[in-house]
Amino acid sequence: MTAPRVVVLDYGSGNLRSAQRAVARAGAEVTVTDDLAAAAAADGLVVPGVGAFAACMAGIEALKAGPVIAERVAAGRPVLGICVGMQVLFEYGEEHGVVTKGLGLLPGGVTRLAARRVPHMGWNSVDAPAGSTLFAGLPAGSRFYFVHSYAATDLTALASAGALAATAEHGSRFVAAVERGPLSATQFHPEKSADTGRLLLTNWLATL
Repeated sequence: MTAPRVVVLDYGSGNLRSAQRAVARAGAEVTVTDDLAAAAAADGLVVPGVGAFAACMAGIEALKAGPVIAERVAAGRPVLGICVGMQVLFEYGEEHGVVTKGLGLLPGGVTRLAARRVPHMGWNSVDAPAGSTLFAGLPAGSRFYFVHSYAATDLTALASAGALAATAEHGSRFVAAVERGPLSATQFHPEKSADTGRLLLTNWLATL
């Protein structure tokens, strides 16, 4: 069986090589590139992201990658967003009082975590929804590695849009992962989450 071909999109954000290695260990042939034709043609596309929402959106817009991501989703072709790569899939992000438009592929926005200690950094348990593909075979309450100060929290909007949302808690409950048709995303870093992260990535590759 031929390994699925996955592109990790290079739009100027960090964390590219660790994502590449993790997806490769899960069983894919992985390329890191800013080539939009390659991103469109791959079996799976990973949209990584670290740092600020606005900076990540600026990088995506400079590359003109937004339409490629949206067209893949519309065509039913798998996309996986990771960390800020998940956040930019929402309609907007608000940081330091500044609202930045996102890709709008998921409803709602991303705001600062309502917690006494921010950033949320370290391992935390995730409650997966029934029927999840990403979390198939993982024990309830499996732990994943998080590093973030902002998150999506509107579970009602996601449910109304037919999305499955996994949640975690840090100060209050927030969206830890989303699945909606070909679009998957995690607020945590599967590439830093040891065996649980590897199994989640293997589950994603199985959808390609």
